[in-house]
Amino acid sequence: MSKSYFLRLFFLLHLLASGPVLAQTLKVSPNGRYLTTQDGKPFFYLGDTAWELFHRLNREEAEEYLRDRAKKGFTVIQAVVLAEKAGLTEPNPYGDLPLVNQDPTRPNEAYFRHVDFVVDKAQSLGLVVGMLPSWGSHWSARHPETRVLNPENAGRYGQMLGKRYRTKPVVWILGGDRNITDERERQTVEALARGLKEGDGGEHLMTFHPMGPGFSSDYFHAAPWLDFNMYQSSHGAHNHDNGLFAEHDYALKPTKPTLDGEPRYEGLVAGFYFDGGNRLDRFDDFDCRQAAYWSLLSGACGHTYGHGSVWQMYTGGNQGGSGPQVPWREALNHPGAFQMGLVRKLFTSRPFEKLVPAKGLIVGGPDSGGGKIKAALASDASFAFVYSPFGEQFSVDLSVFNAPRLREVWFDPRYGVEYPLHSFGTKGIQTYTPPTSGRGRDWVLIIETTE
Repeated sequence: MSKSYFLRLFFLLHLLASGPVLAQTLKVSPNGRYLTTQDGKPFFYLGDTAWELFHRLNREEAEEYLRDRAKKGFTVIQAVVLAEKAGLTEPNPYGDLPLVNQDPTRPNEAYFRHVDFVVDKAQSLGLVVGMLPSWGSHWSARHPETRVLNPENAGRYGQMLGKRYRTKPVVWILGGDRNITDERERQTVEALARGLKEGDGGEHLMTFHPMGPGFSSDYFHAAPWLDFNMYQSSHGAHNHDNGLFAEHDYALKPTKPTLDGEPRYEGLVAGFYFDGGNRLDRFDDFDCRQAAYWSLLSGACGHTYGHGSVWQMYTGGNQGGSGPQVPWREALNHPGAFQMGLVRKLFTSRPFEKLVPAKGLIVGGPDSGGGKIKAALASDASFAFVYSPFGEQFSVDLSVFNAPRLREVWFDPRYGVEYPLHSFGTKGIQTYTPPTSGRGRDWVLIIETTE
């Protein structure tokens, strides 16, 4: 790799790691489109799926992981209390199980002291914890052998969690990769939601993580406890347009923020759950970038990244169902994770909370397939982002910008570098050709007004 690459990388890490700020609890913006901190500042949700964090890492490892994610620019860590991978029967590194006799009304204090440590460390690094009280296999009828939550005990379990983390920066994520299939399951989730709100006094936002591909809005959009929607675009195929999920939720009433809580994972076999899939075909950093920009420019309030090794904290002996992975420590530094920090860098460099999906801005260019062009325009027409996944040519109607002069910049989503293109005062339809083209050579065009 070139010297300039490492200089840019050093600059990025220095920028993202410049002084952690103690994380705050979150709330929904007045217009219902994005999240804010308690003091009203727009919050860019950049999540990482660390589902097995509480269950499989010791304190030193957990701190190592959290410091890495904070330095790379993540803002939310999604982790599960009653974990998926033998979470009820396999103890954490200190020999502790989460429940006494698998009874959700009898939490094991030693286990939860470890969860406390992780939550406190995340807060000190400026990270919000997206806390799943349970993976779906512990309340779903599909898994009678591990089903311990029910309408009778879920409320008490939720109250315990709510009281314990009432003053901590957490977001409650119910569900856990399962959908509602019968009334008893729905009653269990509803009881858990009520218990959490009773325990924390309504201090924290709440959502639902569905099985993918799927929507929380299919089950709970109208529920008063569901503060924002979450969809799982899942891991089925390259070029699967997860922006369609954001568009679906964006159009619903009442208005609620939405985001992809589980898209394609870097390093994961593409379509691993399909029979006869190609076990050598894995998602890479481009797949992660494409999913992020497609979703965000279609109306999502944030985005979640994932890696096939990191979600399960893979070490070699605890392999998940998606094929062999590299150790989680090595996976931390795969390129997609760095590039998610660049996504945040771009969106927070301008008032991203003003962005509105703008299909009409694009009047020429690919409108289907992996090269589909996506655009979003600020509500005051002060700037726009246009994403070309394969670096293909596109045309923009500039008449929407009511300003004497415009400035155009190419943003490289691989390295976070901006390349000034043009400043001018004319209007009309302009055609743009990105600097490079082909798979993995995606570009973002920034168009903004100037004085």
